[in-house]
Amino acid sequence: MDINRAIRVAVDTGKVVLGTKQAVKNVKHGEGQLLIVAGNCAKDVMADLEYYTKLSGVKLYVHDATSLELGAICGKPFPVSALVVMEPGNSSILNLNKE
Repeated sequence: MDINRAIRVAVDTGKVVLGTKQAVKNVKHGEGQLLIVAGNCAKDVMADLEYYTKLSGVKLYVHDATSLELGAICGKPFPVSALVVMEPGNSSILNLNKE
């Protein structure tokens, strides 16, 4: 599965929340199905996200791309360190952890 393509399709056709602050907020409340984090995400933010995903049961995937690359994958002109997939749309992104 092409992870980058699946992310882009989820952003275009589904419901995705971008940004670390919103990601922490949504994961704290157990909202969302999958959390994708850039490989260069700040360590303190990453620790918070890992902790809250364990508590809430939201799946976590650490992408090997940088935040600038992840922003470009999402079609945004700014860095994206974290995104939460609320609804996958036409994407098969939720099958990511099964491979």
